[in-house]
Amino acid sequence: MNAVDKTIEFFKKAGIVITDEEKERIELADFALNDPEHTGLQLLTYVNTDRCCAKEMVLFENQTCPEHLHPSADGIPGKEETFRCRWGEVFLYVEGEETPDRAAEPPEGTYTVFHEIHLRPGQQYTIYPGTKHWFAAGSQGAVISEFSTHSNDATDIFSDERIKR
Repeated sequence: MNAVDKTIEFFKKAGIVITDEEKERIELADFALNDPEHTGLQLLTYVNTDRCCAKEMVLFENQTCPEHLHPSADGIPGKEETFRCRWGEVFLYVEGEETPDRAAEPPEGTYTVFHEIHLRPGQQYTIYPGTKHWFAAGSQGAVISEFSTHSNDATDIFSDERIKR
């Protein structure tokens, strides 16, 4: 099964209905690392205006979205985002006291924040502008809804300089 079809299957597991047109817009992000088994993200953006953004994101089994932050630029605050777990488990890592015995270990790359937030279906967490974060799925994978202010991937700052978005 290819990655788009697998993403659609994950949406079905979460009870998320998408149109045929939306299926065509699923984005596969490998962050120019060419290692999607370990580092990657599958996403569908519903809306991204000057003021708000709504996305569905899929992480396959044990897949990680690499560490990054959303900076302020030109007097505009960075992106504020709320992640809501819809299916599976998400291990979100943010700045703060390091969590001992973390559930997820990052793949090769640059990771510096290790305060773990464990999200199960129906739980959510808000990440404020300028906060370093990364996240990983549990052993089944995960579906996450993102509700945020405007999203501009080109301004994201990744800790790993090899990453291109």
